[in-house]
Amino acid sequence: MKTFVLDTNVLVHDPRSIFKFQEHEVVIPIMVLEELDSLKTRQDGAGQDARIAMRFLDEIKNKGEIFEGVEVNKDKGKLRIELKYHDCKTMPASFDPTKADNKILSVASGLKNSKGSEGPVIMVSKDINVRVKAESLGIKAEDYESDKVDVHELFKGFDMVPVSKETIETFYREGRLKMVDRQFYPNQCVLLKVESTGQSALCKYYQPYEQLIPLYHIGAKPWGLSARNLEQRFALELLLSDEIKLVSLVGKAGTGKTLLALAAGLQKVVEERIYSKLLVARPIVPMGKDIGFLPGGKIDKLENWMHPITDNLDFLSAAGGKDNYKYFIDQGLIEVEALTFIRGRSMPNIYFIIDEAQNLTQHEVKTIITRAGEGSKIILTGDPYQIDNHYLDESSNGLSIVSEKFKNETIAGHITLTKGERSMLATRAAELL
Repeated sequence: MKTFVLDTNVLVHDPRSIFKFQEHEVVIPIMVLEELDSLKTRQDGAGQDARIAMRFLDEIKNKGEIFEGVEVNKDKGKLRIELKYHDCKTMPASFDPTKADNKILSVASGLKNSKGSEGPVIMVSKDINVRVKAESLGIKAEDYESDKVDVHELFKGFDMVPVSKETIETFYREGRLKMVDRQFYPNQCVLLKVESTGQSALCKYYQPYEQLIPLYHIGAKPWGLSARNLEQRFALELLLSDEIKLVSLVGKAGTGKTLLALAAGLQKVVEERIYSKLLVARPIVPMGKDIGFLPGGKIDKLENWMHPITDNLDFLSAAGGKDNYKYFIDQGLIEVEALTFIRGRSMPNIYFIIDEAQNLTQHEVKTIITRAGEGSKIILTGDPYQIDNHYLDESSNGLSIVSEKFKNETIAGHITLTKGERSMLATRAAELL
């Protein structure tokens, strides 16, 4: 049996992590509880996750003596709070005994020395420095990876299938096509192509028929916006299909993710009146050094954070010859908000766009999606390779995880956009830097 010592950041990243170590022992140093206690008053995502983790621990302690070990899952894995070894007596003199990280490492070191050959002791932390320190002390260290996906194998959302001329003709004649030799995911977009002649057809896999069907919105120009490439055509198909309730758009800067989502949202809310409101939100995560508090009320504070959204809305209004988007804000049809203020809201019949979703944890994305009421549609956009949250990477962020885990769901769709359309300079910068 292995012994896993959990750092505070693991519990903040995933409060349910204590249940995910199968039959092994999970040890939480008493210092971790102290750090959770200091975080619980914060009003951000870290504060909420700290409170959730503490509630789980409170429930577990009612099952037995938590300082001796309590079963926490069906595999009979145990969890206990460790009170010993936090004094750093077994640590090198160069380790500052007042630092919380060193006290947590001291517990792992003490357990390793006390267990001997009974079983390995493993330090689990999202902090690279802690893992390096642990390895320097001869303690095996791991990142918490139970919620990670392989970003290189991430579902792209579309595929090109070589077919014969006869197959193309059958598809156009019958309006559907069943391919017994290929497997597709629900709402997966497909380009059928005859390589010898260049003939092609755009379609998507419709799960109820278990067949490929033509794109319904192939010629759509929402809010006057035309798709510039194949990927954007596929994206608009998913964005404009009301039966698809969750859409994830992944792509580098300049591929049109946010612009396409906004155009489709305006079309559905303002023109077609399918949804009562277009709600656009993004996490407040600064790139680089935080500039501190901003003056003014909520609207004034959000103005700078929401410029990427309002810039796109300005572009759509000008390009489409439409009314200024501020008119629709005044009418209550468009709402631009920070995700900080979304928590706890109920959102029925909303076209909800979450921009920069790669900066959200899996738990945060879950919290947001579960707020969706009847008739709502949620769009997640972002680039997994441009993450400003220091505790996330391209494999562990909420956007990547949602894209992968929802690929088998009939109410979800995904497209990875690769072709930059903002400008040649923006495209080359995304490729080279």
